[in-house]
Amino acid sequence: MPLKTKVLDRVVNPPRATDPDRLREAVTGKTVLVTGASYGLGEATARKLAAAGATVLVAARTAERLEGLTASITAGGGTAHAYPVDLTNAAATTVLTDRITAEHGPLDIVVNNAGKSIRRSLDLQYDRPQDFQRSIDINYLGPIRLLLGLLPAMRAAGGGQIVNISTIGVRIAPGPRWGAYQASKGAFDIWLRSVAPELHADGVAVSSVYMALIHTRMSAPTPIMHKLPGLSPDAAADIVARAIIERPRTLQPWWAWPAHVGSALAPGPIDRGMRLMHRHSADSHSAQGGAR
Repeated sequence: MPLKTKVLDRVVNPPRATDPDRLREAVTGKTVLVTGASYGLGEATARKLAAAGATVLVAARTAERLEGLTASITAGGGTAHAYPVDLTNAAATTVLTDRITAEHGPLDIVVNNAGKSIRRSLDLQYDRPQDFQRSIDINYLGPIRLLLGLLPAMRAAGGGQIVNISTIGVRIAPGPRWGAYQASKGAFDIWLRSVAPELHADGVAVSSVYMALIHTRMSAPTPIMHKLPGLSPDAAADIVARAIIERPRTLQPWWAWPAHVGSALAPGPIDRGMRLMHRHSADSHSAQGGAR
């Protein structure tokens, strides 16, 4: 990797772990649930944790992808179990949490990674209320339902960790065209931070990871993303690994806090910057002809 790219990587993204021994010490013999595990960061995280000695439970909608992932992990000497589920389905989520608790007991770590990204301008959303419903269902209500089913056993056992994969977008001024996505991710972020003191009292740690850009199939439909510095899913999984090893309250790029403070102290320049961004960007072809 060129030196310029390495430096930019360190500036833009949260710090990540690269010591496999520390990760092995943190997860060996533990049971970890990873949602959104069929592609991208979820898949890379599941593989990394399984290789380090964790029993990995992988959840996503695509059963075939999960079966292929668990077969690959098992062939490599790891332990993994597939749990196909649509987290937007409340009844299915309840069945899932009951089954996981019955089969594996209290979980040691839950990596909340499943998510839906939408970048679409207001002009294209007047007749698309489903954009907001889908975002809320998968980014907010889905993980809440999941944790409501899993947390009683974890709290009773007096331990565990929730690692929430969030976005840097909820820590800085909201950008144009990202309203549905950022609002739903922000809602879950606030809920989780609100209940974190209660969970901490019972020994359950909460770590919120505010990711910058990861080059995955979720970001692929937006052409501008291809030009921005971002991580591969495997590199991003090292950030998740650091969150598991160190159990911090938050893990984010160094510039997130100054940017957050700056948006509060100087809203005028930030607003002008967002207007400029809107004028010089456009909806992707995918957004313009998005499926209903």
